[in-house]
Amino acid sequence: MGKQRGFSLIELIIVVAVILIIAAIAIPSFLHARMSANEASAVDSLRNIDTCQVSYASTYPTLGFAPDLNTLGPGTTPGGTSTSANANLLDNVLGCPAGVGTAPCLKSGYNFNITAAAQIPISTYITNANPLALGTTGTRYFYSDNSAVLRFNTTVIATSTDQPLQ
Repeated sequence: MGKQRGFSLIELIIVVAVILIIAAIAIPSFLHARMSANEASAVDSLRNIDTCQVSYASTYPTLGFAPDLNTLGPGTTPGGTSTSANANLLDNVLGCPAGVGTAPCLKSGYNFNITAAAQIPISTYITNANPLALGTTGTRYFYSDNSAVLRFNTTVIATSTDQPLQ
């Protein structure tokens, strides 16, 4: 009989076991890194929304703050003329057409929404960033308002009474 070439079944099982062990270590680290990146994006987006709200209120003082995300966004014509209805201050992701009233805009595993006072000029607003799936896309709920102080909560939707972000 000639010499057989190739790997034995035991050798293949050992290689597969080593690959599975490496994957078991790497995948949770990757998921945690992705959640951290989503949270960092949510915080930056809230800061951006706060800045856009101040700019909007300065540009349209008779209206005050924008009532929703779509008003801060480009509307249906990105790059078009800025108006009080579509200020072109946010991109079409955060300033999405769905972001009217209580409808959220989705970015990086978080839903963003603005709740504004009913009177004109609008003197107060609240912005929330909530993870799509707590523990999967993010571990914290975020909150901001016209004071521009960012707050968070790890169990329920964040409010003005929650701990400020450091």
